Amino acid sequence: MSPTSIQITAAIIFGIALLHTFSAKFFESLAHRHPRHAGLLHLLGEVEVVFGFWAFILIGLMAVMTGGEQAIEYAESRHYTEPLFVFVVMVVAASKPILQAVQQIIAVIARLLPINTALAQAWLCLAVVPLVGSFITEPAAMTLAALMLAPQVFRHGIPEWLKYAALGVLFVNISIGGTLTSFAAPPVLMVAATWQWDSAFMLAHFGWKAAIAVLFNATIITIMLRKHLRQAPAGETSPGQKTPLLVSGIHFLFLAGVVMFAHHPVIFMGLFLLFLGFTQAYERYQNPLILKEGLLVGFFLAGLVVLGGMQQWWLQPIVASLEPVALFFGAVALTAVTDNAALTYLGSLIMGISDESKYMLVAGAVAGGGLTVIANAPNPAGVALLKNGFQDASIGAGQLLLGALPPTLVAIVCFFML
Repeated sequence: MSPTSIQITAAIIFGIALLHTFSAKFFESLAHRHPRHAGLLHLLGEVEVVFGFWAFILIGLMAVMTGGEQAIEYAESRHYTEPLFVFVVMVVAASKPILQAVQQIIAVIARLLPINTALAQAWLCLAVVPLVGSFITEPAAMTLAALMLAPQVFRHGIPEWLKYAALGVLFVNISIGGTLTSFAAPPVLMVAATWQWDSAFMLAHFGWKAAIAVLFNATIITIMLRKHLRQAPAGETSPGQKTPLLVSGIHFLFLAGVVMFAHHPVIFMGLFLLFLGFTQAYERYQNPLILKEGLLVGFFLAGLVVLGGMQQWWLQPIVASLEPVALFFGAVALTAVTDNAALTYLGSLIMGISDESKYMLVAGAVAGGGLTVIANAPNPAGVALLKNGFQDASIGAGQLLLGALPPTLVAIVCFFML
């Protein structure tokens, strides 16, 4: 069946949005050269704004081409649970009591390891936290890891190429580190119920391979960073009044509740409103919540939902036509230009897909989840929290791709060869 004019238009806009994503750093550099228009150029240089911006363009064109009612109907037909969840879990996980508690746990474990404490802390954030993401969800793991690594690794004074290498490892490790269970990684979640994959299945077929890749990637990049980490600031990222154990415990209960009801926005949004009230009641134990960063990430993901919903006509035939080995490498490549959860969801719609193809599709999708900002849902959160440590306060898509290639190859070897 030939695509409709609106489908072709949506594909073109999606392509423009991708190019805009890769050009975001260029707009930031233009903003410094042309201060009269710096505000607009900074806006266009915000990676988190890109897909939301072009989603509005698409809805506007749909209104012109098919009528306003159909355009609104399409926008309302999309499912925005994931953007809402990522926003909520980012804000809750980044709250001072949770971050402080996790920092203290990491510090205690780091002191027990027979290596330099700064090295140990960086390694734990790049290795253990992504694997813990299998239980607290990948967006929460990304938030915690990014906030703890920011003052140590993603700061001025460390070579730019090395920061991109570390960012690539973080993104890849988060993407594959959530595969020890069936509910934490968005691309796994999309197929788990349809294909009857439980956490035991994920651990047996994906989890142990992912753990090997995560530990290897984290170890190599930590060795590369060793000279710079010795000079890293030793202070906490969230100084201030010591948080009572009860307050920390209640924060962790809020986080657990949000994770438990991740697929029920009415419940987790209600919990979030209670959380906001609690933080106001005990404001003296809080730092400012990352509401702006969380909202920008939610806006980005919502835009991706709107734009991605019109790409099924060309994506699904590609996925359906590939043999298992080609599907694995095709999934790695396609993930770089589309959200990996959307990719596996399309695969779950294919009737009669073989068990080997199911494995190859999901393995490729998670292996390629660190290549670009849009490849995996938690990546925009990492960008929002870490971009200030890079030149022009912006993360270049090309440099991220290069930084993520080595750890991606490690993940490919582990999932394909083991």
